[in-house]
Amino acid sequence: MQSSMELKRIQKRKNKNSLFHFLFLLSTCLGVLALVLLLGQVLLKAVGWIDWQFLTSFSSRLPERAGIKAAFVGTLWLMVITAPLTVIIGVATAIYLEEYAKDNKLSRIIQTNIANLAGVPSIVYGLLGLTVFVRLLHLERSVLSGALTMTLLVLPIIIVASQEAIRAIPMNQRHASYALGATRWQTIVRVVLPSALPGILTGAILSLSRAIGETAPLIVIGAVSYIAFLPHSIFDTFTVMPIQIYSWASLPAKEFQNVAAAGIVVLLVMLLSMNALAIYLRNKYQKKN
Repeated sequence: MQSSMELKRIQKRKNKNSLFHFLFLLSTCLGVLALVLLLGQVLLKAVGWIDWQFLTSFSSRLPERAGIKAAFVGTLWLMVITAPLTVIIGVATAIYLEEYAKDNKLSRIIQTNIANLAGVPSIVYGLLGLTVFVRLLHLERSVLSGALTMTLLVLPIIIVASQEAIRAIPMNQRHASYALGATRWQTIVRVVLPSALPGILTGAILSLSRAIGETAPLIVIGAVSYIAFLPHSIFDTFTVMPIQIYSWASLPAKEFQNVAAAGIVVLLVMLLSMNALAIYLRNKYQKKN
């Protein structure tokens, strides 16, 4: 009797396990299918529109002459400034909170606020950037204003990821370093950061992937949708690919839907190239450790 009830209970658990396994697999397949259909539709529309003329021309009211040159260069400018600012400030903040800050009320308040900032809508950061960088600091509607705004937007992501990576390093590694006579800073630089680097790079991938696709904050601070020149300094007016793609998609001419799809493909290639480089570096340092 006891054995029969036990077998039924085990079989019931197996059935539940199979049911949830099927549901999770179905959810994953639906997500992948939706992504494949979306990418397939974009690629079909972009076929025949991505050529050298599209990559080296400025935007135009004529779809056959429209290009993504200004938006592509503007996006590069933005990421070249945003990436180092985000990584340096984010990692430095994580190091302070994990290695130097005491566990008191102030540090807990800071931790809570950082976690909350990760969920703030991006347009709020745009309003903050407009108030502080454009108007208060008089940086105008420049590349620098956009980069600083995007840095604020993605900082919470890399701070949290870096904290988790640093926290995962066993304390006995730190103690071994101290036992050999190393200072706290030498321990952080030579022991903690090399071991935490793969996790930090993962946070950088996530944060920069979000930054490269954001539109709302840049529209708020005044990034234009059409310029016929390239920015030559961090104080020049600029546009970026998400804004340019949105502008093309909103135009009534049917051909501009194909132009927008071509822009999406270029943006995806840039995003995947950045992610591939970061993943390569992450895997390289993982092997060293």
